[in-house]
Amino acid sequence: MESQIQLRDPEMFPSDRVLKNVLGELAYSVLASFLETITGAAYGLSIEWRYYNDGKAWLGKVTQKKKTILWLSVWDGLFKTSFYFTEKHLEAIAALDISERKKEEFAGMKPTGKLIPMTFDISEKEQLDELLTVVRFKKSLK
Repeated sequence: MESQIQLRDPEMFPSDRVLKNVLGELAYSVLASFLETITGAAYGLSIEWRYYNDGKAWLGKVTQKKKTILWLSVWDGLFKTSFYFTEKHLEAIAALDISERKKEEFAGMKPTGKLIPMTFDISEKEQLDELLTVVRFKKSLK
C-alpha cells in the first residue's frame, strides 16, 4: 500500500537527504532528474515546498511566475504529480502525444469543482517523457 507517512512531519523539510530516504535510490534519481529539467532554462519553473495542515503533509507547488503548473507529493518509492484542467481543455488534451490509457483515465476523472485532475505516479525514468509533455502543455495555457 502506498504511504506518504514520512512527509507528514511538519518539522522535517523535504531536503534531498529526506527525499532520497523516502523514495529510495531509483525513484529519487528520477525525481532529481525531473526537478532539474523543469527548473532549468528550457522550462524555467520553480518549486516551493510547503507543509499543508489540511492534508497534514508536505507538497511541492511547481509554478511559472504566479501560475501553478502542478502539485508534487512524495510517497513510499514513487512521487505523484497532479495537474488541474478545465473542461475547455478536454479536446486539446485528447490530442496530446500521451498514452491512450492516460487520456481515458483523465476523461473518467470526477471534477473537483470546475477542475479536472490528471495525476501521474512516477517511479521510473521512462515515465518522464509523458509527464513532460503535460508540463509543456500546461505551461502553454493562458
